[in-house]
Amino acid sequence: MDTIFNPLVGGLLIGLATVIYLLSVGKVIGISGILSQALFSKERFLPFLFIAGLIIGGSAYGIFTEQTVAFPETRSPLLLIISGLLVGYGTRLGGGCTSGHGVCGISRLSPRSIIATLVFMAAAIITVAVLK
Repeated sequence: MDTIFNPLVGGLLIGLATVIYLLSVGKVIGISGILSQALFSKERFLPFLFIAGLIIGGSAYGIFTEQTVAFPETRSPLLLIISGLLVGYGTRLGGGCTSGHGVCGISRLSPRSIIATLVFMAAAIITVAVLK
């Protein structure tokens, strides 16, 4: 039951958070945009609150459900930094991140977001197929 229930509840909560953020702030939700606002905007309170909620909510879920994530091996800090910078560049180049395009863009039937999400998914599927 948990294999069906947990993703369903998670999806509903993401959708609810998206609607609440849009109605209360008047902006489409996307973590890259929120992070950019938190770092570079004059109005930083709501973006920081949102990011804090992500961290606290994920941590609380992990604590209360005793979830663990096994990391298969350690990675080079330089590789992690370069990877993070490439992801950030790709996010800017693509006009948003997977959450912005996938959750908000598709729900607004944005052709650009639908294409972007298809490209994200295809790249992920190909990457897993090649690496596994």
